[in-house]
Amino acid sequence: MKYISTRGNAPELSFTEAMLTGLARDGGLYVPKKIPTMTHDEIAGLAGLSYEEIAFRVMKPFIGDSFTDEEFQGIIGRAYAGFRHDARAPLVQLAPNHYLLELFHGPTLAFKDFAMQLIGQLFQFELARRKERVTIVGATSGDTGSAAIEAFRGLKNVDVFILFPNGRVSDIQRKQMTTPDDANVHALALEGDFDDCQARLKDMFNDFEFRDGVKLAGVNSINWARVLAQVVYFFSSAVSLGAPHRKVSFTVPTGNFGDIFAGYIAKKMGLPIEKLVIATNQNDILHRTMQTGAYTKQGVTPSISPSMDIQVSSNFERALFDAYDRDGAAVAQLMDELKEGSFTISQGAMEALREQFVSGRATEAETKDTIKSEFAASGEVLCPHSAVGVKVGHEYQSEVPMITLATAHPAKFPDAVEMAMGTRPALPAHMQDMMGQEERMCKVPNQLPLLQTIIKDRIASR
Repeated sequence: MKYISTRGNAPELSFTEAMLTGLARDGGLYVPKKIPTMTHDEIAGLAGLSYEEIAFRVMKPFIGDSFTDEEFQGIIGRAYAGFRHDARAPLVQLAPNHYLLELFHGPTLAFKDFAMQLIGQLFQFELARRKERVTIVGATSGDTGSAAIEAFRGLKNVDVFILFPNGRVSDIQRKQMTTPDDANVHALALEGDFDDCQARLKDMFNDFEFRDGVKLAGVNSINWARVLAQVVYFFSSAVSLGAPHRKVSFTVPTGNFGDIFAGYIAKKMGLPIEKLVIATNQNDILHRTMQTGAYTKQGVTPSISPSMDIQVSSNFERALFDAYDRDGAAVAQLMDELKEGSFTISQGAMEALREQFVSGRATEAETKDTIKSEFAASGEVLCPHSAVGVKVGHEYQSEVPMITLATAHPAKFPDAVEMAMGTRPALPAHMQDMMGQEERMCKVPNQLPLLQTIIKDRIASR
């Protein structure tokens, strides 16, 4: 299995090389050269299996000979051992033909744990085998950072630096990043929004002298292994509702497009998905793009669903790559145009995108109303991101079962939930002492040279 860049001007890599590299050297994102497929019988054979066994069967074709079966099964087993639900990703019925996929039973109470815990084990195994050390730098709108820190804290072969927008994450999200006291963990509060954090991350990857000097690696959703891990729960949930013998649909609250792109990969592999619904909050650039064909940045307005407050959806580049028949030069041109604030998608590519995706949006008022009304109707307490998904998912309901992804535990956003329904969700008992712990973080201006200096100095002092 080989991986190629969405911009067509970087070397082909193996799975482990692509995982450790993160962003391609031409600025593109790695994708499989060819998407493996599963037959009807192979998908049907997933029924009744554990989540770990489904994960092995779904992901194995993508890793080639990078790991033996025994090695890969061990990695998967260790990755999900700390989840607090036997099903790992259980389904809850909200209404006739509408289900909620709870993805918040991992160590940091967010869907990012499914990918990050796996990546942590993959990195640890591969770096130990190579006897190498890397520096991981990540950008987060809230959940990726805490999941990365939890996955990599204390590991001997990795230093972890997480950039998050100062004052634009929830208190609990911040605490999850700033209270670990492991020497290899560094939380950097950047003055700016998430797009600024993501831009500085890409700048570091594109500075090859810095990149090579610190042996930079990335675990944001630009990393293909992140997307691959998320493909699994599309299969596990669909099969539990009768796939492949009947179709299912998915609604995915998304800002960076990684989670719904994982659903697209599942569909390309053969999972019978009727609709893939993009659900956005008031920062609705993806919805506007699907409606108009123009990807135009309009600035970020802070919301009660901060993990979706994004205007540069990195993984949308992967969807564009397929929509443009894998023409890397065409994608590179669009990304150059985006530096000026916008680009327009060709008619043919737009038709290709609309064959795969539909979209919707939820205002702040609609998000709050959904939290309140869903609790009254089903007793399910939703985080604001999940509420965006449920609101949009209801709009696309049909005779085909709809699965909406619940991306975080409501207790990660207690102020927003309490404002909507009058009741403050409690943190799980095992996390309640975290709020009183001392924080360790460094506030930094939005300046690339200063960030690079901080990272180099901290590595040198270890």
